[in-house]
Amino acid sequence: MSETSIQEIRSLKVGRYIVIDGEPCKLVEYITSKPGKHGEAKARMVAIGLFDKQKRSLVHPVKHKVHVPLVDRRKAQILANMGSEVQMMDLEDYNTFNVPLSDIPDKFHSDMEPGNEIVYLSAMGRILVTD
Repeated sequence: MSETSIQEIRSLKVGRYIVIDGEPCKLVEYITSKPGKHGEAKARMVAIGLFDKQKRSLVHPVKHKVHVPLVDRRKAQILANMGSEVQMMDLEDYNTFNVPLSDIPDKFHSDMEPGNEIVYLSAMGRILVTD
């Protein structure tokens, strides 16, 4: 998996990111159980997918290692709205990229005018327009 790092489950907290089933997700619930007589403590995590908004859960020992996506929050300027795609330019490194309009949440469609600035998340090679 590219663009991820590996961390122990015990180091995760609510609000952080984790990869479940190959999908970057945001943790919304994290519960640990006490270790049993012959076992170790377990963590139960519930997360919501960044891109597909699906709820996923995971149960593992707290010493288990998981992939954590490297999520980058950046600003971009809209260069062109081509109907089915929107061309954007990152305001830090000036790279341009296209995002399909279908991947942009409906509430941001009115902001997709050339010259406007938006905030986006970049994770595992995918883009999510956010506020």
